[in-house]
Amino acid sequence: MSFVKVNNKLCSPKARLGRVIAPLCQAQLGYSARLAFAARETRRGQPSKDFSTTRVTPLRDFFPAKETAYIRKTPPAWAHHGWTEQEMLSVVPEHRKPKTVGDWLAWKLVRLCRWGTDIATGIRPEQQVDKKNPTTALAAHKPLTEAQWLVRFIFLESIAGVPGMVAGMLRHLNSLRRLKRDNGWIETLLEESYNERMHLLTFMKMCEPGLFMKTMILGAQGVFFNAMFISYLISPKITHRFVGYLEEEAVHTYTRCIHEIEQGDLPKWSDPGFKIPELAISYWRMPEGKRTMRDLILYIRADEAVHRGVNHTLSNLNQKEDPNPFVSDYKTDTGHNQPNPALKPTGYEREDVIG
Repeated sequence: MSFVKVNNKLCSPKARLGRVIAPLCQAQLGYSARLAFAARETRRGQPSKDFSTTRVTPLRDFFPAKETAYIRKTPPAWAHHGWTEQEMLSVVPEHRKPKTVGDWLAWKLVRLCRWGTDIATGIRPEQQVDKKNPTTALAAHKPLTEAQWLVRFIFLESIAGVPGMVAGMLRHLNSLRRLKRDNGWIETLLEESYNERMHLLTFMKMCEPGLFMKTMILGAQGVFFNAMFISYLISPKITHRFVGYLEEEAVHTYTRCIHEIEQGDLPKWSDPGFKIPELAISYWRMPEGKRTMRDLILYIRADEAVHRGVNHTLSNLNQKEDPNPFVSDYKTDTGHNQPNPALKPTGYEREDVIG
């Protein structure tokens, strides 16, 4: 995957800030306050080169719902089951150590992708965490800004939705060719892809990318899709391990963001007046009083923890014959219940879920 080294702007100073804290500014501060905020950001020594070439425009809904004569609302194809607060708080960054050559290759490829993403999204050396513990360390000399986080989230989620779709598509075609059932893998993989896309759409409600960002996403998706397509044809086992390691990075990314919000390093997102998109409230069925930016990231992190556990587990299975343990009913006399991938960061071994 190729990357271009650019600054960490998603929008020009005025538009970027307006989109990041638009609900707060529009409701309480007005246009003059947004200009004051933008001027203050500029005086703090932010780089002058914009991440986006899009000129300043008023905030708008990037993908408004289309009004029709008869349809009131289109619900999600896969309704989210929701998370309890205890389930979300129990998620922690963790790393599965490579055990085979395929594991090692997958891990190194993820590290290469992480390095490229850091460059592409403008992460400076002082904002890096401990490189010896890249998937668990949270502290850095300097935190990221809200705009940097949004750039990173949008770029990563636009890529994260690819593997599940590619794997589900190939397994669907394989099932048709072999005239055999897939034993539940296809639905889980497609649902994962759908869930990642909902993450992206949520962040898109908070900031509109410019032409440069859109071009970078287009190029990255083209390279990543074809790479995933070829790798899944060659070795689904290694590909699932790669995605498992990729999701480890996602859990770490969101955990670090939560840590910086709690430390007060992201004041705009810590403000009680900041409003998250209605899309997120509806999709995750977020209760009243639990609709802050921190809460939103907790929900998304829990989703990524599931993808992490699922892909590490699928990598451990027989790719052609084993059923998907996460949608299977277990025999009552075995003492085994349907596994919970969120509780097993490194994935279940085959003997634990298949026997």
